[in-house]
Amino acid sequence: MIKKHILIPILFIGFVFQGLVAQQDAQYTQYMFNTLSVNPAYAGSRGQLSFAGLYRSQWVGLDGAPETFTLNLHSPIRNSRLGYGVSIVNDNIGDGVVQQTYLDAVVSYTLEFAYDRKLSFGLKMGGNMMSLDFNKLRNFDQEVVQQDNIDNKFTPNFGLGLYYHTDRFYAGVSAPNILESEYFDNSARDANSVNFLSAQQINLYLITGYVFDIGADLKFKPALLTKAVGGAPLQVDLSANFLFADRFSFGAAYRWDAAVSALAGFQITDQLMIGLAYDRETTELGGTQFNDGSFEIFLRMELLKRFQRTVSPRFF
Repeated sequence: MIKKHILIPILFIGFVFQGLVAQQDAQYTQYMFNTLSVNPAYAGSRGQLSFAGLYRSQWVGLDGAPETFTLNLHSPIRNSRLGYGVSIVNDNIGDGVVQQTYLDAVVSYTLEFAYDRKLSFGLKMGGNMMSLDFNKLRNFDQEVVQQDNIDNKFTPNFGLGLYYHTDRFYAGVSAPNILESEYFDNSARDANSVNFLSAQQINLYLITGYVFDIGADLKFKPALLTKAVGGAPLQVDLSANFLFADRFSFGAAYRWDAAVSALAGFQITDQLMIGLAYDRETTELGGTQFNDGSFEIFLRMELLKRFQRTVSPRFF
């Protein structure tokens, strides 16, 4: 009970007052495999129908801690420069106190240059379904301000991205949600009422990585993800993975002033990959006795390979 009384009000306050300035999108440690969630220009870049799913459990051991699910499905359109897909992201904070689901349709257009260089332009359109249950919050903190619940409020949005890649290098810039949407406002009903406002602001992403050969069966795969949003600190994720025999991957990552991570993956078949990641926070929260760190599990499946033969393995 101590955990619930402490954490859920803190999560809510963080959600609200971060929203007063800027609300950040979900974060991922295995971002290098979950690119479509942050950049629509990635759609169709694997040359075949591809499915990716990710589950993240933040701060395991703390009741009400955030959980994130992502599902991505995308493919090129045969004999064209177009790609298409669907992206779903669900965030759950406080055991249902805050629920957000992003559902987007994605399309890309790719220009091909010499030496297998490709530049893609991406657009996604959809929106966010949000629910906020103040009644559940008051079960943990009776002093929470009186406010009507939000039930499945839909807010439309769209996003843009650029993605450049060869068989060894990739780089992309994107803004997954362009419109700055206001989620709720408690209009003052009396002199003692408090106004809250949560606004979705633009999150800007830069992602890049390279694949180096360092031996006959060993490759080095550094990667970087940078996320910027007004009113919040710059988030920088650095990772260093090694790939052995094009099957086994292992490495470490660092989220600037936030966490250190361990990553591992296994390419089970040419069509099926699984990945795991564990984060340990370097902040004060990471030292609490109830926080066992954060976990991610990732699954990718190539569902159809009739569009083109993959001459060399895709590393990202």
